[in-house]
Amino acid sequence: MLIRQETPADYPAVYSLVQRAFASAPVKDGTEQDLVVALRKSRHFIPKLSLVAEDNGKILGHIMFTTLQIGTHEALTLAPLSVAPGHQRQGIGQALIREGHRIAKALGYEVVILLGSEKYYPKWGYQPASTFGIRAPFPVADENFMAIHLDGKKVRWDAVVKFPSAFGIENRE
Repeated sequence: MLIRQETPADYPAVYSLVQRAFASAPVKDGTEQDLVVALRKSRHFIPKLSLVAEDNGKILGHIMFTTLQIGTHEALTLAPLSVAPGHQRQGIGQALIREGHRIAKALGYEVVILLGSEKYYPKWGYQPASTFGIRAPFPVADENFMAIHLDGKKVRWDAVVKFPSAFGIENRE
């Protein structure tokens, strides 16, 4: 399996993959594939942090990290992570997360936040964002709004996340 940067030629396959991956997800809004398209068009898009997992020419996974603000700090959000049905639980998501973290750290980013499964993301070092003093601009269960410091540091930012408009989230405290 090869983890590589997504290219424009991958966009149709990634769109379909995200749509299929979230079709059976327990938590979804049905527009995750459209979020990917919107984020690519935004100033928050970092091409080096939009990755695909490919095996024998077939895209089996995709991950995207985009910039956002946490108070006065620039950080990243991981959204979405998608693995093709039938290929889940085979380490593809883990490989995408690890490579994304490696690249993000090399680019100088320190913190990544996400909204996701409290059973999945803690395996990769994510913990409730509240432990960093990071708050969501909307009501959310503490265990589902997570963050990681890519160097393992325990920073305390005491700030609210401001999501890019592509997420369709009203940013308020």
